[in-house]
Amino acid sequence: MENPADCGRTAASMDALRITGNKRLAGRVQVSGSKNTALPFLFASLLFDQEVAFENVPRLWDVETTLKLLQEMGCEYQWDKEQGRVRILPRVRQKTASYDWVKKMRAGILALGPLVAKFGEARVSLPGGCAIGARPVNFHLEALKRLGAQVEVEEGYILASVPSRLKGCSIVFPEVSVTGTENVLFWGAFAEGETVIENAAQEPEVVALGKLLQSFGARIEGLGTSVVKLVGGPLRAPQQSISIPSDRIETGTWISIAMATQSALEITHAAGAELGSVLKAFRQMGLGIEEQEQGRILKITPGESYEAVAVETEPYPGFPTDMQAQVLVNMCQSQGVSHMRENIFENRFMHVAELRRLGARIETEGNLARVEGLTRLKGAPMMATDLRASASLVVAALMAEGTSTISRIYHLDRGYDRLDLKLQNLGADVTRVAQ
Repeated sequence: MENPADCGRTAASMDALRITGNKRLAGRVQVSGSKNTALPFLFASLLFDQEVAFENVPRLWDVETTLKLLQEMGCEYQWDKEQGRVRILPRVRQKTASYDWVKKMRAGILALGPLVAKFGEARVSLPGGCAIGARPVNFHLEALKRLGAQVEVEEGYILASVPSRLKGCSIVFPEVSVTGTENVLFWGAFAEGETVIENAAQEPEVVALGKLLQSFGARIEGLGTSVVKLVGGPLRAPQQSISIPSDRIETGTWISIAMATQSALEITHAAGAELGSVLKAFRQMGLGIEEQEQGRILKITPGESYEAVAVETEPYPGFPTDMQAQVLVNMCQSQGVSHMRENIFENRFMHVAELRRLGARIETEGNLARVEGLTRLKGAPMMATDLRASASLVVAALMAEGTSTISRIYHLDRGYDRLDLKLQNLGADVTRVAQ
């Protein structure tokens, strides 16, 4: 199989976006496939011996990294980037997920799930990704030990092996862990007997992976609740292409952009049904949102003025931490003082310093941000620090008067499928430049 290495960019780590803001946008924008669903789905191909096909795969650097990691293990793949189709032939020759690839994204820890489940052994590098605070992997390791595996950490690698077969058991997560829950779903689907996950993550991406495993023959109950039960057994390979659902965070980001630019936009292939807490916050501020086709289409109507709100990030179905940075920018448009409390990660206000460069009046104390509204932002050079922070800088630059330059946008390319091109199609003055 061919193996396209390029993600449609050259030297993307040196790229920047130049944005001239304070301009209304117009038209229709289509949401791409979900990054946080696509990655565990692609890793799930390791469970089988025959080709697995995917559709609606977003064109992202994290997808590129995942495919390169699978290739290093021995898999072959084809990726039609324009059509969003990926075919993987999972010929695993080595059960190692190396530091070279895992360091680029925290989702690399998901290689641990199918490798141990299918082959009974794995050597997986401790993960990298965005520097937004501690996201410990000890939950994964303790769960794997309870299931009967031998686990050690040596020289930055997780070494896991199963003497005979994983044994189902009860696993209680001390904190909600999305990737921890996903890995236990992989293990439990192959374990002998029943596995119970308490304090399981309820995010749509977790539910999607559980439903995917169900389509393979896994017996799973309680998806979308805090207690998930599954019974291991033989799985059957998929006979049809697997479609990646739409990205709820990209959907929310487009709502944020519409509000920031006072633009009437139509968002198609949206994940509105998964954004209850986000839609509630925007509506409380005064943004008009009409849902059609069960949230698959969202029509955004700007308000004449916006009200201050208080928002707290929480595990799903609460307000997602991945929308915190974007909505923080929208709070600058509201009358009065808004508050944002970040309860998920302890280091996720790094974008605040960059937003202040544009004139945003935001003060932080611990995990609380206080935003003074009705602020006129003015363009300035900024630097992205993580994936969602980079999105918030784009939102702010589109709102601001004058021109802004955002550097280190490789963060943006990790999680947003050609955001700059989509913005251009809506009439935004956005240019990708090499630095």
